[in-house]
Parts: sequence; C-alpha cells; structure tokens
Amino acid sequence: MLEQVKQVILVLSGKGGVGKSTVSTQLALTLKEKGFKVGLLDIDLCGPSVPYILNLECKNIHQGPEGWIPVYLDSEQRLGVMSIGFLLNSRNDAVVWRGPKKSSMIKQFLEDVCWQDLDFLVIDTPPGTSDEHITVMENLRPVKHCSAILVTTPQEVAIEDVRKEITFCRKTGIPIMGIIENMSGYECPTCSHCTNIFSSGGGHSLAELAKLPFLGTLPIDPRVGQLAGQGLSAFKEIPDSSTSKVFGHIVDSLGGLLTNGL
Repeated sequence: MLEQVKQVILVLSGKGGVGKSTVSTQLALTLKEKGFKVGLLDIDLCGPSVPYILNLECKNIHQGPEGWIPVYLDSEQRLGVMSIGFLLNSRNDAVVWRGPKKSSMIKQFLEDVCWQDLDFLVIDTPPGTSDEHITVMENLRPVKHCSAILVTTPQEVAIEDVRKEITFCRKTGIPIMGIIENMSGYECPTCSHCTNIFSSGGGHSLAELAKLPFLGTLPIDPRVGQLAGQGLSAFKEIPDSSTSKVFGHIVDSLGGLLTNGL
C-alpha cells in the first residue's frame, strides 16, 4: 500500500555481488537511527539476504485485514521488513519460478503490504534489468516521489553493467539520486589506511560521465562485515568509519528532501 509512503528509494545494480543488499540494509538502518519511519522491501526473490543481514530469519509474516504485516526490527516499529525469505522454510530453499510467477509475487509485495505511514520505503532489487524490474517500475508509476541509488564496484565489468542500469532508469522515467562505489579498497580497522585492491574511482568517473551525483565510496571494512547477521547499523556502532559518514551524508540529503516537501 504505497499510498502511505512519502518517498520510495530503489537500490539498483547492474550485476550481482556488488553489495546492494548491504547498502539497502545500512541505508534503512541509518534512516531509522536518524528518526525516520522506514520500510525495507526485499524483492530479490532468488537471493533474499535481507532477513539474514538483519538477524530476522525464522520470523513469520501474518495476514491482517488490510494486507500482509511486515516483520519489525524494533519494538517501536520504526523499521518494518518484508522479504520472500520469510516465506521459505530454510535459507537453503531455492525459488525456482518462471518470470510470470515472480512478477506476480513482486506485485503482491508492492500492493498488499500494510506499511502504515512511512517516511521512506527502501526497495532492494535483484541485479540486472529483467522482468522483475519492469514489474516494479509499472507498479511504482502512481508513486509521486521515487528515486534510485545505483551501486557499483570499481571494476570495469561492474561499471559497464551500471551503464545499462542508468539507461534503464532513464527509459522508465525513474530519477537517479546518485551512484555509490562499494568495495573501494580495503580499509584497515586499526590505522584506517585504505589499500586499493581492485582499483578505485570507477564509480566517480561514471557519475561524471553520466552527469549524476556521486554519493561516496564504501571501502571493504571488516567492522562493517561483522555487523551482518546482527541487524546493527554502522552509523551507530562505528560512527568513525567511512561507511558511517557516507550513509549519514546520504540520509541528511534525503531528510532535506522530505523537509522541503520532496
């Protein structure tokens, strides 16, 4: 029930393995820590990792009079989560569905979840530009305020796939908020020195080429990796980290949009 959502944020990537779910969860957690009411919708049907990252595995969703009730991370119900992972018996279960069934499931997630009043709904999407993405875009057309954050890694192959994602967003009319470069070097948790393992700067160069805002670089930080499976935010737990600073800046920008009436 997207009528109750003030702002929808799509987290997109051209390929898998670039850390899109980590970005989605840390963005949602940072928004929550900043006082916003947030929903996190995981529509990566074949790789639903959000329940694991947020330590919500084995939780059950229920059907209420107005639709599905999301799983809440906190007792104040400031962060609600919906994922097909809650409908599977085990983390090892595979979703072996053809395109039409996947599209139908995504449509249900977008139409039949009772989010209540939300400031932000973060949507973690599957990689690529497939049937699932078309279904998402079609169902988001009535939403007035929707934007996308693109996630890439520094390697050239990831950059090339994000170019396709930019084209997809422009063809479907989804405004792009900006690009995040993830896994941009290894940051030592002791001395904060960053070593460029894969290279660096590809995301920034792509943002300049495409005339899009560059939202920041996220290094490989073991401290952030340790938060996976605990449902904890880098913004709160490791405020001195580069990751915390990048997400804090993004959330401040989003909060400004909300304050100014979007």
